Amino acid sequence: MSLSLKSSQLNLPLQAIDLGFANTSTLNLDSFPQWIGQSDAEQAANFGLSIFEPGFNMLVLGESGSGRKSLTLQAIQTASAKRPKPHDLVLLYHFETPEKPLALYLNAGHGVRLRVEMDAFIRQMIKCIPALIAQTAAKEEAKPEKAASSDAESKESDNISSVEIKLAEQLKHALEAFFTEQFARLIMIVKGDASPFAMAELLKFDLYLAALMRDVCENIEIFNQSAGSDNEGLLEGFLGRFRVNVMVDNASYLDNPSLGSPVIFDDDPTFSSLFGGLESAESSSNTADFMRLRAGNLLKAHGGTLMLYLRDINADQQSGVQIFEKLHRFLRNGSIQIEEASGTPGPNAGIHFAPEALAADVKLVFIATREEYYALQDELPEFARYFQIKVDFVESMQANQASYLAIAGLIATFCHQHALKPFDANAVVKLIRFMQRTIDDQTRIGTRFSLLERLVLESAVMANLAASEFVRADDVQAALDARRKRHNSPERQLRESMIDGEVMINVTGEQIGQINGLTHIDLGDMSFGSPVRISARCYAGAEGVINIDREVAMTGPNHDKGLMILRSWLSASFSSLTPLSLTASLVFEQEYYGVEGDSASCAELYALLSALSGVPIKQGLAVTGAMNQHGEVMAIGGLNEKIEGYFRICKAIGLDGKQGVLIPSRNLAHLLLDDEVIEAVNAGQFHIYPVTNVLEAIELLTDVPAGAWSGDRYAQNSVLGKAQHHLETFRTALQHNRAIQLKNPR
Repeated sequence: MSLSLKSSQLNLPLQAIDLGFANTSTLNLDSFPQWIGQSDAEQAANFGLSIFEPGFNMLVLGESGSGRKSLTLQAIQTASAKRPKPHDLVLLYHFETPEKPLALYLNAGHGVRLRVEMDAFIRQMIKCIPALIAQTAAKEEAKPEKAASSDAESKESDNISSVEIKLAEQLKHALEAFFTEQFARLIMIVKGDASPFAMAELLKFDLYLAALMRDVCENIEIFNQSAGSDNEGLLEGFLGRFRVNVMVDNASYLDNPSLGSPVIFDDDPTFSSLFGGLESAESSSNTADFMRLRAGNLLKAHGGTLMLYLRDINADQQSGVQIFEKLHRFLRNGSIQIEEASGTPGPNAGIHFAPEALAADVKLVFIATREEYYALQDELPEFARYFQIKVDFVESMQANQASYLAIAGLIATFCHQHALKPFDANAVVKLIRFMQRTIDDQTRIGTRFSLLERLVLESAVMANLAASEFVRADDVQAALDARRKRHNSPERQLRESMIDGEVMINVTGEQIGQINGLTHIDLGDMSFGSPVRISARCYAGAEGVINIDREVAMTGPNHDKGLMILRSWLSASFSSLTPLSLTASLVFEQEYYGVEGDSASCAELYALLSALSGVPIKQGLAVTGAMNQHGEVMAIGGLNEKIEGYFRICKAIGLDGKQGVLIPSRNLAHLLLDDEVIEAVNAGQFHIYPVTNVLEAIELLTDVPAGAWSGDRYAQNSVLGKAQHHLETFRTALQHNRAIQLKNPR
């Protein structure tokens, strides 16, 4: 027979003295790793960031709060510091094909400088070119041969501003001198560091300047600003094409020598934020089409890395599909075609305007859960193949001395970041147990450190209220108790209904065909365990085992699987009597929201064996555990919540020293119980029994031997022997009834 567990087996056997420090203020923060428990993820991230080639984009997998974003972003920033600083991107008017603006890459910070100088150049043209025209005209009028001209020719020269200007050699020379002087400053900006790349861009700019000068000369009449001229509006529109559209300004990278290639985190990705767009313009606007182009984060991240959450794109019902399609094209082509923010031309999009795709070399980093990752693999396999680097943040790490110290270092870091009181060693032990409780495993520690940070902050508040020098274990427990009190209203109401008798639960005495199963209720912000009465009735028949909840479609597939396993075990255990002459009903009493999971299959079997054998079950012992076809008890989830929930019910009704819980022995490493449960076990007021087989459990529940097979029968005074006897009685009764029916057919 299984023995009740000792209190030392119910939680992590870690003591404050094992940590080797008195409080976290004595710890050296620089000596602790940042990627706690994530060495494989760190290695994968560093490997992925060392390959800046197409197709080697990254998918960072993990649960929220595991550090998947902050640690990866930090690694990206470290890697980017070693890469070249980014260039500015400007767009210029293309004189031959205006719908395809000229893209020019400049040294960081030179884009804005070029725009400023170009605006100054435009102002100089407005000021100087009309003056040059006037000077040339005046010189023409002063020539002697002009005096002998006919009256018509004289009138034409007097009104030179009202007709198309014929450029004389003197005006050409004057304009060339003007442009040469103005272009010198612009060329110096584009030349930048005179690198081969800059010189190649300068060649493009030289051709642009030549085209600009030619365009001005061909449209010189627009600069006529004489009285009565209507060229003022035309001049504004004409000069607007010479402006510079600074698409990407990386001037900030000049001020910080530690910055290298761009690192952008788009925490609210939309179609326009990623790919840019074309601003709408009024029909009366003189703004050139190319000046309405705006860059998205993909262009801004050129030469660097762009990080975003995969979930944000999936959740965009309006344009999520378009974003994926556009990203797929970008990954395939390495270029971005800027279009309307919606992805389709609008009424003001300017259908004639179709800018060329702009090249962009960007490493994409998606942050996702594993479920989102596998959904992407299933729905968009061609898109997913561009993400060859998977960085997997694990949910837990091995519990050992190094891990304990790493957690302590992280707690010390939180204290430093938030200016909190130091935590003493006992408080650190309490926090380590809390992190183990997040995954219910004594041998491992959960890695969702955002949960740890919240509890650290809450515990520090409790320490401030207590005016203590350090944050102690009592402060951590007070924070946990306060948190439970804020969220446990559903559990409290259910417990009170059981105490009041509204929900029928017995925790004392014995009953035939009745047992307390344990349920795990997860409400999102909290979870708790609670007992539920499972009852069974048996009689002669041929329908077998019926679960009433299943018959009315209130059970899930996992529960139904467990019920079928129960039927298999029952038939195999009484194979000499199969097919069994049995009709048995099982029900979860006062359960109105459905049943799912197989963790009650053991409890259902015990209730059925009790009803079949007539042997009563101790009502103080609750049961959880799943069974296989061989009667072995398998591990289940929610173990600690189930035990604690049942303990609180027993405590409220009254502990008598006979109450307890039967659990799978395979769950021993998952025990991380509250102090009040451990204290009750230590005082002998509550018991926890590990079991490996259903026969072992039925003996604990009834104090009657389960029964050993001997010859063709089980021992007479055993549970199975009594059950076998009743099955034989059922068979005899059923055969008798059938014989009567045959003799007296209706």
